[in-house]
Amino acid sequence: MEWFTAPDYWLSRLVFQRALAVVYLVAFLGAALQFRALIGERGMLPVPRFTARVPFRRAPSVFHRHYSDRFFAGWAWTGCAVSAALVAGVDGWLPLWAAMSLWLVPWVMYLSIVNVGQTWYGFGWESLLLETGFLAVFLGNDEVAPPVVVLFLLRWLLFRLEFGAGLIKMRGDACWRKLTCLDFHHETQPMPGPLSWFFHRLPKPVHRVEVAANHVTQLVVPFLLFTPRPVATAAAALMILTQLWLVLSGNFAWLNWLAIVIALSAIPFPASPPHTAPAPLWYEVVVLAVAAGLGALSLRPVRNMLSRRQVMNRSFDPLHLVNSYGAFGSVSRVRQEVVIEGTADEVPRESSEWREYEFRGKPGDPRRWPRQFAPYHLRLDWMMWFAALSPAYAGAWFGGLLERLLAGDRDTLRLLRRSPFPAEAPPRAVRASLYRYRFTTWRERRETGACWVRTYVREFVPRRW
Repeated sequence: MEWFTAPDYWLSRLVFQRALAVVYLVAFLGAALQFRALIGERGMLPVPRFTARVPFRRAPSVFHRHYSDRFFAGWAWTGCAVSAALVAGVDGWLPLWAAMSLWLVPWVMYLSIVNVGQTWYGFGWESLLLETGFLAVFLGNDEVAPPVVVLFLLRWLLFRLEFGAGLIKMRGDACWRKLTCLDFHHETQPMPGPLSWFFHRLPKPVHRVEVAANHVTQLVVPFLLFTPRPVATAAAALMILTQLWLVLSGNFAWLNWLAIVIALSAIPFPASPPHTAPAPLWYEVVVLAVAAGLGALSLRPVRNMLSRRQVMNRSFDPLHLVNSYGAFGSVSRVRQEVVIEGTADEVPRESSEWREYEFRGKPGDPRRWPRQFAPYHLRLDWMMWFAALSPAYAGAWFGGLLERLLAGDRDTLRLLRRSPFPAEAPPRAVRASLYRYRFTTWRERRETGACWVRTYVREFVPRRW
């Protein structure tokens, strides 16, 4: 069937697949390096405890069959190896069926991790990676031209990602409708980047233009993805530019990068397509059957998107095949941070020497400038931001974090930038306090060189020893 494939998009597929493999690699690398303290056998939210109470049918994962830290590490590092092979283009050397099978491997492996990751893997970009990775299985390789229906499903995914995010903003915080959200957002976002201070200090009229442009990109431009070229190409390119702007303004793990990867699949790069054989009948049947199934699964996300009670980042099936997305339906006006300190004194007092633990990405020392970590995801740092919003976000794991600091747990200390106590001589007591943070003004920055000004608010957790 000539209508089944789109030869002009062969290079788009190539760019999309290699870029997606890089995102997979980053995701598996983060899992391999961070899991022990978070979900390991002695972690804050251990996998064995989770699988004991949640059945396989609700969270399909290989770890229901067997879990050990060594097995998980091998699983994650194998995911890194498979992703690196896909980055290198190994799928192009294989028969079509084998290439599809190879692309299925990282999807199955990462699904197993996400479904037991609990709070640490509850972010929208986890489902976005899984949904995108599943579609990549059916894009084929150099033997056939890219299937039109899969390219359409990628645009449908990009539409839901952007339009859902736009709707949640308009239905949520009034500052989005008043065009004032960016007066606060760059300062209060989960993990500011090295340029966030400068974005925050832009004139307020520029912030208004930013918000208005965002509304256009998320609420109008997505419909243009389904128009003929060159309008659809321009729409995808505009989305890429918007995502790059977001990359510069903060650290949002691989959310922005993956949105860019999906948008690249909608851009036909100018290059002569190679000669390819007609798509095999079995391949056409499989692709069309999968597309029909995903179309049926899209009903619930669409109903959610059109509902006045729209929810963000919801998966409607345990395989994360079709999901709802959204971000920042509400924007904090004030930034608060949880600061953890320890003391070596046998009897801790207020007058004791309390030394602060430093995290890799979240604000701590006011003089320390934010770093760029995205697309790498610092899971503990992100959850510390949620903890500062409300202790309810930290109820399941924060106590475990303090216990591990008191024990000098090496796996936990590896997640930090610096511990004031060596693992061999952990603190006798720890405490957590809540501080208000704000960006310095131009004058304060010139005089002190600091990025932040912080003010004590209250005790977050009483002393523990």
